[in-house]
Amino acid sequence: MDRAATESGSGGFVDRGEVARFDALAATWWDEAGPMRVLHRFNPVRLAYIRDALCRHYGRDPRTPFPLDGLTICDVGCGGGVLSEPLARLGATVTGLDPAEQNIAVARAHAASAGVPVTYRGETIEAVVAAGERFDAVLIMEVVEHVSDMPAFVRTACAAVKPGGMLFGATLNRTMRSFALAIVGAEYVLGWLPRGTHDWDKFVTPDAFGGAIRAGGLSVTDTVGVVYNPLTDGWRTGRDTAVNYMVAAERRN
Repeated sequence: MDRAATESGSGGFVDRGEVARFDALAATWWDEAGPMRVLHRFNPVRLAYIRDALCRHYGRDPRTPFPLDGLTICDVGCGGGVLSEPLARLGATVTGLDPAEQNIAVARAHAASAGVPVTYRGETIEAVVAAGERFDAVLIMEVVEHVSDMPAFVRTACAAVKPGGMLFGATLNRTMRSFALAIVGAEYVLGWLPRGTHDWDKFVTPDAFGGAIRAGGLSVTDTVGVVYNPLTDGWRTGRDTAVNYMVAAERRN
């Protein structure tokens, strides 16, 4: 799934092994039948979640053609742009960040061919924060389980949120069910993802994720599970957070 680790100084948050792994997969980002197939199936759920939450927060109508018009969004760990592009199509001004150079190259090429205005940068969120940039919404979707220091990474992402803005995250819970389904099932039995995509020890519980967000000065406003339905080969939101879940948070000052 979309992810980026970030770095601080000479070490920081970047897991270079993770970056190299996704650099190698870069050409497959937009192949809906390839290694990113699960991401493409998952994408409509997370897109709708972000759109609807932003519309509620900013008093927009999600049924209009461009409900996110005028909002600035930073997609940290944008990968090939699978989430950045549809957000831009909804009217948002989107900046995608990723430390994997090949991901950025693929994202730029695809956006150019599709005629979608997204700014992609091979920069870290720390560099963006240090430069004083702030956004109406910051996304850390399917990324926190791939960085070397999750709490520090989340706090840094929170720092990029404008006063009154929002943060969105998605990740895998650290439970035995997530190990069975997301690693054994998805990687080894069904072959949905390349083997080694995930490390269960780096999965993040909702309590740990929420604690890092609060340490960053934001308030968690929603936590929702995302569940796979084998009958429809699709994903839906629900109460079950034991495997996949998403969070929304706000900066209230």
